[in-house]
Amino acid sequence: MRIGIIGAGFVGQAIAKLAGANGHEVMISNSRGPDTLFSVRSALGCAAGTAAEAAAFGDIVVFAVPLKAYRSIPAGLLAGKIVIDTNNYYPERDGTIEELDRQQTTTSELLAAHLPQSRVVKAFNAIVMADVAKDGRPSGATDRRALPIAGDDADAKATVARLTGQFGFDVVDAGPLSEGWRFERARPAYCMRLNRAELERMLAATTRDAFVEEGAWRK
Repeated sequence: MRIGIIGAGFVGQAIAKLAGANGHEVMISNSRGPDTLFSVRSALGCAAGTAAEAAAFGDIVVFAVPLKAYRSIPAGLLAGKIVIDTNNYYPERDGTIEELDRQQTTTSELLAAHLPQSRVVKAFNAIVMADVAKDGRPSGATDRRALPIAGDDADAKATVARLTGQFGFDVVDAGPLSEGWRFERARPAYCMRLNRAELERMLAATTRDAFVEEGAWRK
């Protein structure tokens, strides 16, 4: 499968490396242009391009730009694409977003509203990127970690679930994008090492007022 990645920070690079290791063709991009990705491209063994080129390249496009910049990517570039939203809301970086502060919507619903012709799936936001490379396990392993996803398109979620499985993780479907709040930043399941049954229980038990201490997921 061809995977385009918009954003070449920790998230974009971690997913690019894992996708390449699993036999996928990858093109990574950033806002400054492919010339600035010469070392990254060599280190990851992938192609580099502009955001438009990565969007056109990918059967799946990983959206790994900061939340504050999500509107900077023209919607037309991603029309008809499966888009993996990896984002989390950091007010100190993204500024205040009142709809999120009031829990009126989710980060992925904001992106989906900007990309009405795309099939957005929330995934890979609830794991520390350092763990992406080292926590994957073969299917059936007793210590296999589970990751949550959410989305409104069943086929798109199935595709992202298969990719997640190839990366070495079980998947728990949290439901539509409107349920993505259950594993956003600082929620009880956020970045926790849980198996499928544990994650299912944690997501089901999470309430709107349930938050953990900032940085608890790094301990």
